[in-house]
Amino acid sequence: MRRASITPADEGCQQLIAQRLAGAGFATESLRIGAVENLWATRGGTGPVFCFAGHTDVVPTGPVAEWSGDPFVPRIRDGMLFGRGAADMKSGLAAMVTATEQFVRAHPDHRGSIAFLLTSDEEGPSLDGTKAVVRLLQERGQRIDWCLVGEPSSEQVLGDTIKVGRRGSLSGRLTVHGVQGHIAYPQRAENPVHSLAPALAELVARVWDHGTDDFQPTSFQVSNFSAGTGAPNVIPGELKMRFNLRYCPLQTLEGLKATVEQILRRHKVRYSLEWFVSGEPFYTAPGTLSRAVADAVESVSGRRPRSSTGGGTSDGRFIAPMGAQVVELGVISESIHKVDECVRIADIDALQRMYFSVLRNLLA
Repeated sequence: MRRASITPADEGCQQLIAQRLAGAGFATESLRIGAVENLWATRGGTGPVFCFAGHTDVVPTGPVAEWSGDPFVPRIRDGMLFGRGAADMKSGLAAMVTATEQFVRAHPDHRGSIAFLLTSDEEGPSLDGTKAVVRLLQERGQRIDWCLVGEPSSEQVLGDTIKVGRRGSLSGRLTVHGVQGHIAYPQRAENPVHSLAPALAELVARVWDHGTDDFQPTSFQVSNFSAGTGAPNVIPGELKMRFNLRYCPLQTLEGLKATVEQILRRHKVRYSLEWFVSGEPFYTAPGTLSRAVADAVESVSGRRPRSSTGGGTSDGRFIAPMGAQVVELGVISESIHKVDECVRIADIDALQRMYFSVLRNLLA
């Protein structure tokens, strides 16, 4: 946590982890793609392949003056560890590594293989990180059967929730074209804000679907909106808007794009539109991995976790298409990306025991 690995920087975090894993008998491979550091490490040469996945990069700190201390000088107060990356997700990485070391000592001849797939591009564009490594692994004919992602999945208490999938994410960058003019002569101009307003109202009010038993409904949200010259007497000539659709498997990418553009055209909006796909929906049905994770959580906490597909995206969206079962289990997410990000010390220790139990359930 002392290493200021603000995305896409890794600042040597993966090197530290690789050294620990090498000591536990792992073959480690550093894969630098563009400005992104990636680590692929394996122990064992047979299947099934169990993989821990995570990221060493963190988001920027925001206003440092608002923190109770230096964001990259971790400190413990009242049983809590404070610092950027405490929850998202360096505590998870520590728990993964130490659980694996303990498991290998206890079961040096474990069945199957253990792998680590780590990146410094999860908090960034996510182009040269896990997505690129997965493509390389597929080209090599390497596989992942079970993947446990260490993202902070818990909501109120450690282990109350595990993620078994995520909605897809489709973003649009919309430019509405108008004609700039004097605000007192609207007949000589074309206001793009007025042009878009009816279409935007329909997009926001639209019920895209009602979701499924496993997925929340599809939602449409505007993230950025700008128009105008700054002068109070000028009708803007252009409007720019960014929006996002988080969509469940009832939708398709092409269907969503077509619906948005049909609404814009019906309201006679003059526009240009660029689309960006962050990831498609994925879901791991109840099976070997989800049972192993749920059993591990229950053995440590005494509670059976709830399965969820809520929240944002994760790098699991790149691993699931390999045919892998993917489950996310990590610490409480309440403080992630916030000032004074923190995690309970006791939760890190408990998470380590959960990860150890997962390995034992699957590979012992």
